[in-house]
Amino acid sequence: MTLDTEALATFLRDNGIAVVGELRADRISGGRSNLTYRVDDDRSSWIVRRPPTSGLTPSAHDMAREWAVTSALQSTDVPVAGTVAFDPDGRVLGAPMTVVEFVPGRVVRTAEDLGELTDTEVAATATELVRVLAALHAVDHRAIGLGEFGRPDGFVARQVATWGRQWQRVKTRDLADVDRLQSVLAESVPARSDAAIVHGDFRVDNVILDPSDAGRVAAVVDWEMSTLGDPITDVALLCAYRRPIFDTVLGVPAAAWTSSRYPSADALAEEYAVVSGRDLGDWPFYLALANFKIAVIAEGITHRALADGGADDSATTAAEATAEFAAAGLQALAGVSR
Repeated sequence: MTLDTEALATFLRDNGIAVVGELRADRISGGRSNLTYRVDDDRSSWIVRRPPTSGLTPSAHDMAREWAVTSALQSTDVPVAGTVAFDPDGRVLGAPMTVVEFVPGRVVRTAEDLGELTDTEVAATATELVRVLAALHAVDHRAIGLGEFGRPDGFVARQVATWGRQWQRVKTRDLADVDRLQSVLAESVPARSDAAIVHGDFRVDNVILDPSDAGRVAAVVDWEMSTLGDPITDVALLCAYRRPIFDTVLGVPAAAWTSSRYPSADALAEEYAVVSGRDLGDWPFYLALANFKIAVIAEGITHRALADGGADDSATTAAEATAEFAAAGLQALAGVSR
């Protein structure tokens, strides 16, 4: 999908942003999330993000949410791109849009990208990811103006219900394991949980690494799933994403984050517990919930691709991962795996 650069240039100027020469826009490939473009003039570079053209869900592509959290985090130690301008009504591109500063660096998305890093750098990247996630969860959300960013009370129970409803919207067939997993999760919600800013989709390909130091995150990106909620849900997703079949969900033959060069899911969880000082006592539940969420996401990617006429062949096969993630969720609850 092309970007209306003339309309964007007018929007930037109206927001006090100098535009030197004509704008040039290139879509950044990778991922199944919001459409992302690098936009350049003769002097500056920006990143423009907007939702996809179809398959929208109530919150999965929420640009206002992304804008609110990245704006608030500017004053913290959590690395994010500088915010530039926001079109909440979609008047410029026909859909809500955020504009942020372009952050130079490395995005490690594929095994080929990972191959450019030494084992020492890979280990340093994993350590830094855990550190940054713990730092995010340590931010005082009220102090930075995010006290009303979400409803942390009852967050986990709502997650089970929300993703269950999403399953009903996007399923391309009936899968008993998915229904059973939702039912068991609903019966196993922990009695209490902490409240923090959660990213909702944290892993190595959703950060930009410093171009000269793989052990430093220059910016965390893709914040549209962020909210106030239970921080352990972020950790569980980070770990569940390590399952090799997640490659199918991402639509790449070999994703970086599923590589065996990174620490195991158990090792990541244990390191987070040490760095953050948080208790992972209900870990089987959280890991099961993470697998449930990814199962539904995988199905949703295929659902959207079929609605679009299957333009992206890899997207039509993403649902092949649904059954495995559902089974992994049931195994986690049964204490078979962690």
